[in-house]
Amino acid sequence: MAVLTARVLRGAAAAWVLAAAFGTPLDAQLTQDQALRLAFGSADVERRTAFLDEGQLDAARELAGPRSEIERGVVSYYVASDAGRPVGVAYFDAHRVRTLQEVLMIVVDPRGRVVRVETVSFREPPEYEAPEAWLAQFRERPLDEALSLRGEIAPMTGATLTANAVTQAVRRTLALHQVIDPVGARQEPSNR
Repeated sequence: MAVLTARVLRGAAAAWVLAAAFGTPLDAQLTQDQALRLAFGSADVERRTAFLDEGQLDAARELAGPRSEIERGVVSYYVASDAGRPVGVAYFDAHRVRTLQEVLMIVVDPRGRVVRVETVSFREPPEYEAPEAWLAQFRERPLDEALSLRGEIAPMTGATLTANAVTQAVRRTLALHQVIDPVGARQEPSNR
């Protein structure tokens, strides 16, 4: 797996990069820069790109489970560090909810557990967007069987497609995080 690094772009340039990465105009509730600052404050943030081979993609797919599709082997992510020590990794996951796109920022700590899930952009009707209180149930979760709507993640009444989309995005991100191992803390594979 090859990794490229670059400093995180700031301001309007970051929003353009996010829009270009997902191939659509950005109707963001947060810009990429705002989301990263929300997650990491004044920590140093470095953008990296991983190029996964077929074996790594297969491993990530197995970890994520059959309902969490992983199609692309190019993954950009953002490693935050404080005084040279990694404090977390942010991933931006764009996916369709029903017919329109949602972009989430999923932050993972060095142990491989979710720190936060933040909605960056939501194009479906606002009443279907996941509220912060619902997203909070992902905090401290590792990738395991309980991380599902049939496990310990509570469904959302009237927004089943959103609940499914968010849960699968978190599973996909945690699986990619384990395979990429961006902070060198190779974790043991978890059970789905």
